[in-house]
Amino acid sequence: MLAYVLRRYGGPDGASLVEVPAPVLRPRDIRIDVRAAGLNPVDIGFRQGRLRPIYRFKLPFMLGNELAGQVVAVGDQVTRFSVGDRVFARVEKDRLGAFAEQATVGEDCAAHMPANLDFIAAAGVPLAGLTALQALRDELGLKPGQKVFISGGAGGVGTFAIQIAKWLGAHVTTTASKQGEALVRSLGADQVIDYTTHDLSRVGTDFDAGLDLVGGETLDQMFRIMKAGTKVVSVAAVPEPQTALRDLGGRRALAAVFWVMSYGVRRRARLAGVSYRYLFMHPSGDDLAQLAGLIEQGRLRVVVDKTYAFADIAEALDYLERGRAKGKVVVVQPTSPARL
Repeated sequence: MLAYVLRRYGGPDGASLVEVPAPVLRPRDIRIDVRAAGLNPVDIGFRQGRLRPIYRFKLPFMLGNELAGQVVAVGDQVTRFSVGDRVFARVEKDRLGAFAEQATVGEDCAAHMPANLDFIAAAGVPLAGLTALQALRDELGLKPGQKVFISGGAGGVGTFAIQIAKWLGAHVTTTASKQGEALVRSLGADQVIDYTTHDLSRVGTDFDAGLDLVGGETLDQMFRIMKAGTKVVSVAAVPEPQTALRDLGGRRALAAVFWVMSYGVRRRARLAGVSYRYLFMHPSGDDLAQLAGLIEQGRLRVVVDKTYAFADIAEALDYLERGRAKGKVVVVQPTSPARL
């Protein structure tokens, strides 16, 4: 089968489409005929080698974190799926392999696709949707009536985060460019700050929670607009010790490394009277099923910015890396009836 394989870390020329053996099916796995796969910044991080201290893959390995497709085989211990089921999944972090004609995924990491989505839209849900849900519901514990600040609302995670925050009953303020303002308002944002012309000082200092999707100076500004004693969760800045202990299997040596790396950002948060947490989301079929329910109820809309043929995946990753996508970027297998 054809797969997008990383041979060496670095630039785009380190990965290419090559023929590889079909993935092995373990007892609790499902094998999926991949119809479409979503692209994410973490895919670029894997290619560049920035995640080597965390994930110890042996080169060469297949890339890709999320997919949608049809089940073509099931392991002998699988109970949740049958051949022919339409599914979407965020693959296990120690396996990857969504950028391929077929992939195997543990059944606990997959869910049945929403009945009202095609494969293209479904492929754009798992990683970004799970990240937004787990950050807002679990880490921030967002409650009705609270005010949340979400930076970068027009991106892949941001488009889900705005809608999930509204579903949870929050008042949402976000940042976007003029080009992205109409999109984020259509998703439910109550207040939009144009990050190209304004800093965050105009929004006051009464936010109950913050979700950082940008990092850098924006994160530092977010610390100063939160109520004392509140929390900012980031998926774009620097991992801190709890990231290793809670999200990465209790790796204490890595926690020590993250303690050093994150000292500056944690100190700035502490001086502002808030706490800082960096989140690595975890694959969850149950959470995906909840997202599917919200989509079927019309409470959650999937925003796809652009689609590419699987053969043009390098071009798709280049587009994503330029940082201007509004919503998700998805690659589609050439013979896939992706909109069926």
